[in-house]
Amino acid sequence: MEKGWVNIFSGASNIAELKCGLLKEQGFNAVVINKQDSSYLFGEAELYVPQDEVIRAKRILNEENA
Repeated sequence: MEKGWVNIFSGASNIAELKCGLLKEQGFNAVVINKQDSSYLFGEAELYVPQDEVIRAKRILNEENA
């Protein structure tokens, strides 16, 4: 991943995509990198945001989980 991006979530690809969508609706520049093997279904997806948006993004995700 390009310098300046921070992984704020690792887990199932469907959950990562949902979280990414939520952040994008709020105006964040967020991306998911799916590291799951398509044949054997192991591995995780990772959600990244720019370093200067990490705190605000984590706060929004935590509010959604509350």
